[in-house]
Amino acid sequence: MESWGLWGLFLGSFLASTIIPFSSEALLLGAVAIGENIWLCVFVAAVGNSLGGIVSFYLGRLGKWEWLERFFKVKREKIEKTKDKISRFKIIAALFAWLPVVGDLIAISLGFMRFSPFLSCLFMSIGRFARFAVVGGLLSLV
Repeated sequence: MESWGLWGLFLGSFLASTIIPFSSEALLLGAVAIGENIWLCVFVAAVGNSLGGIVSFYLGRLGKWEWLERFFKVKREKIEKTKDKISRFKIIAALFAWLPVVGDLIAISLGFMRFSPFLSCLFMSIGRFARFAVVGGLLSLV
């Protein structure tokens, strides 16, 4: 980590918000521990994590309803009910795309449901920046 510095933090935060499950907060803590500026680290981690979420969103846009029916054996009626539930929350769900475990699913679902790319990515980024700002604020207290 020390030899990669901020680039390692960026890359790790990007990958952590895609399909590779690990903690970008741990990477942030590691970067701060080796002497990097907390708020620069917060910015770098948030940008990398947001871009990873955007990639997940666009991967979701590649999906097709027929694939769910054929490969996952989900009936069309169940798909429609799920779509209605997600549609109730609309773009606000993107604010919570930073959550562990379900965050990636939210990002992918937003893309799959064809929500606005601009608003989805904006709200995902706001949520991720807020998370890292809180973590950075807590680290600055230590």
